[in-house]
Amino acid sequence: MNKTLISFLIFVFTLPTATLAGEMAPQSVVDLANSTLSKLGTNPAIVAAVKAQNEKNLSIDEIKETDKKWQAHVGIADYMSAIMESECGKALRDIQKSAPYYSEIFVMDNQGANVAMTDKTSDYWQGDEDKFIKSYNEGNGAVFIDEVKFDASAQAYLVQVSVPVKDGKNVIGAITIGIDVDKIE
Repeated sequence: MNKTLISFLIFVFTLPTATLAGEMAPQSVVDLANSTLSKLGTNPAIVAAVKAQNEKNLSIDEIKETDKKWQAHVGIADYMSAIMESECGKALRDIQKSAPYYSEIFVMDNQGANVAMTDKTSDYWQGDEDKFIKSYNEGNGAVFIDEVKFDASAQAYLVQVSVPVKDGKNVIGAITIGIDVDKIE
């Protein structure tokens, strides 16, 4: 055998048994989603922040204008820091610190606009994405588990789990939790 082939085989057989992008989430993530993560949507700090955001009655045009500024801004602007440093943002960071597999957490209002986050998201408005559409579910709420994807910034295979935020029985928003599938047992 030539050296190149041997090197390749050694590389392939020593790779960790990570879940590959595009695969369904492992059962451990599904179980976590339907137990611990689904309960996050009733956390008092999260519910209070979403209710306050919803009361602002932002128009979709206002949300999309913020989304344009958000995506065009390199780094973290003051208005982004404000939602990261809010009471809800602090609660999200505490949740994130509670398990090594939580990579990111962000909360959305009833239109899919960011309310709070642990890390800057790529955009402000999630309202046109499955993470919001399927978890908010037209105000009915549902647990949504996306496919596993490789996240270049985290250098890890992540799956986003989204659950409804509920005020009593009313669905008022959604929360997305990024799970590092290689760190969950």
